[in-house]
Amino acid sequence: MTDTVEETLAKLEEQAGSDATDFEAERLHRKQRLACGLRTMGRLHLAEGVPGHVTVRDPEFLDRFWVNPFGKNFKLITVSDLICVDHEGNIVQGEGSLNAAAFAIHGQIHQARPDIIAAAHSHSMYGKTFSTLGKPLKMITQDATMFYNDVALCNDGSGAVVLDAEVGRKMAEALGDNKAMIHQNHGLITAGGSVDAAVWWFIALERACQSQLIAEAAGTPIEIPEAYCVDGHKTQGSDIAGWFQFQPFWEELVAHEPEFLD
Repeated sequence: MTDTVEETLAKLEEQAGSDATDFEAERLHRKQRLACGLRTMGRLHLAEGVPGHVTVRDPEFLDRFWVNPFGKNFKLITVSDLICVDHEGNIVQGEGSLNAAAFAIHGQIHQARPDIIAAAHSHSMYGKTFSTLGKPLKMITQDATMFYNDVALCNDGSGAVVLDAEVGRKMAEALGDNKAMIHQNHGLITAGGSVDAAVWWFIALERACQSQLIAEAAGTPIEIPEAYCVDGHKTQGSDIAGWFQFQPFWEELVAHEPEFLD
């Protein structure tokens, strides 16, 4: 008998529920997923130039996070390229430069939300375009419902290059308990209990913004009834569901670009 979506996700959550006791093994696991997430975003053209950063919390030193070095092409990132940064902005491991915006934004988010393991941000075309409207995401597609009542809006520091930790603090405050945020005149920020989930939420939110922009340019889209939105979020919006959605990207990259693991 075939499992339902809910049963499949429950089994995955149970399998992922055991605490890691080997910090080195868990650290390597998180770094491999981070390198994969960055390459995936690069492959999907979600990164332009040097802006953009994805972070993952260190499993042992919880006041530190791993991040891509400033100026390195997302599509070429390997595990050995990653740098580790503490909450004062010091590089404590690895070589390369730190994007000051990565520290200003992600450092504050990781401090404010101990439950967040990873966070993703880049200047993606549809996310940054949608952010200029200063309005919420509409529930007009089944896929959008994974973000039902789960996307914050923030206009603090809108349009400015975020180098000030105080602006980052306000962004973290605006994020609240949500897994995603639209920062006005800037773009999208997503977070999750794994790199897999955080990157998937970013991909999915970018596509939802694209869908809404196209639909509203064509006419007035019909919104989904609230009951269906609630069900959609329950089925697609959990952290384990986000993790699961990323696995095809992981499989593809391992098969075609295994060098990222080194």
